[in-house]
Amino acid sequence: MKLTKSGLELRDVIEKAIKDHVITNSQYEEIMRVANKDGIIDDHEQRLLSQLQGLLENGTLKRVKG
Repeated sequence: MKLTKSGLELRDVIEKAIKDHVITNSQYEEIMRVANKDGIIDDHEQRLLSQLQGLLENGTLKRVKG
């Protein structure tokens, strides 16, 4: 898997949200903006987004208003 600048930026934004075990709507929107910033969701970004989705689905990460 090739690490990309946008993938690393996305990782940082996701890790920031995970630290608090909650993700606000604005953080989620920022993650999606970062992921789509260059118009391409590469393999690295796709894996990060899949992991984020898994954390939301299993309740490890809660999505809240904000």
